Amino acid sequence: MSREDYEVVIGLEVHAELSTKTKIFCSCPAEFGGEPNTHTCPICMAMPGTLPVLNEKVVEYAVKAGLATNCEISRDSKNDRKNYFYPDLPKSYQISQFDKPLCEHGYVEIEDNEGNLKKVRLLRIHIEEDAGKLNHDDFTGESLVDLNRAGVPLIEMVSEPDLRSAEEVERYLRKLKSILEYIEVSDCKMQEGSLRADVNVSIHKPGEPFGTRTEMKNMNSFRSITRAIEYEIDRQIDVIEDGGKIEQETLRWDDVSGKTFPMRDKEDAQDYRYFPDPDLVAIKLPEEYIENIKNNLPELPESRKQRYLNEYKISEKDAKIITSSKYLSDLFENAVKVCNNPKAVNNWIISDISRILNEMEIEPIEIPFDANQLGKLVILIDNETISSSIGKKVLEELFENPKDPEEIVKEKGWIQISDEGAIKEVVMKILENNPQSVADYKAGKEKALGFLVGQAMKETKGKANPQMLNKMFKENLK
Repeated sequence: MSREDYEVVIGLEVHAELSTKTKIFCSCPAEFGGEPNTHTCPICMAMPGTLPVLNEKVVEYAVKAGLATNCEISRDSKNDRKNYFYPDLPKSYQISQFDKPLCEHGYVEIEDNEGNLKKVRLLRIHIEEDAGKLNHDDFTGESLVDLNRAGVPLIEMVSEPDLRSAEEVERYLRKLKSILEYIEVSDCKMQEGSLRADVNVSIHKPGEPFGTRTEMKNMNSFRSITRAIEYEIDRQIDVIEDGGKIEQETLRWDDVSGKTFPMRDKEDAQDYRYFPDPDLVAIKLPEEYIENIKNNLPELPESRKQRYLNEYKISEKDAKIITSSKYLSDLFENAVKVCNNPKAVNNWIISDISRILNEMEIEPIEIPFDANQLGKLVILIDNETISSSIGKKVLEELFENPKDPEEIVKEKGWIQISDEGAIKEVVMKILENNPQSVADYKAGKEKALGFLVGQAMKETKGKANPQMLNKMFKENLK
């Protein structure tokens, strides 16, 4: 039987690190990096006698995320201890939330595979602390514990099993990432582990009960998540078709081999022995607190897309691409303020900038130049200081060595040649060296003109004014 004979069911648990200055229960910096165990104190290292104090910003950011994803906000919430042992969990329990999460029953809208709007339900969003990190030394076979990340605040966003394909999962994750970026509660840098997902996958034949699920842990790239889901679907189908049984287990995805490997059995309900944390008071949120956060929510992607359609008159497809990332969207808006040419900025982002991002395999947040520099590049082309072909070279230089585009153009000697005498000299030389193309053009072959202009651009290393070239070639070919 083929994949079409089965229905795929996928649910996600997404962890996002919150962009607070300090950790969730102490005043240690929550920023990424640093020498091992330098962002630590007795509280996040779980020294005896220490007491946690909840960071109010964590609650605010979680409520923001809940409101932006259409959740009900709990007026009465609490923190719980989730007990389990792991070497990078110094307390041997994690402070999380069990039966009273801050946010419940929300949804995120995505497009399904047919292009129809679909609501992916969110069961809950709760706050918790991150664990530390084990650094494994393959040479000595030892593992060292770094507790810089221990106590960094997280929100866990648990979806219902509403997703039906790897493509839907990617759309859902990109939408979630976009929302969190827009409301500025997480930088969502997947390469730093700021956004990661546990992926639950099962298959069944239509009309039959859901199958046994497997879980792939701590995945932090769209490409890996998509590949892992596709592999796991095919693996489960092969097991069932061969008369086997899917075991409920936690899997590890290996990106090199492109396969999943069992880590441990997974029970339906592990005994974490949850109980309310006796050191932390209950979280009581007054109506005015929630309303204040709601009224001050930043503009969300869908709203910004509609504004771009009305204000800048760009296509719906382009507006959707640009507003899918807050960083691209901010780059667009601020560059337009500099050059007052939304169409040109839009074209640069949709074409060349997106292409280079894909080639370099980096996210928009990692673009090394700013909106002012992009706006100045557009002005240089609009003023005919450089040609659009030289503009592409300047853009590549901005990715490599970001500085003022005017400086780049002067240093590289890329200023456009617009002197009529110099242009005519090049045109006459090209006409003299290409008699066949001249004959072809006079015989009605329009493409010959493009060839001649191309030769002139090559002769001038892309610096000749293309409009002047076209005009002068036509005048001399009559």
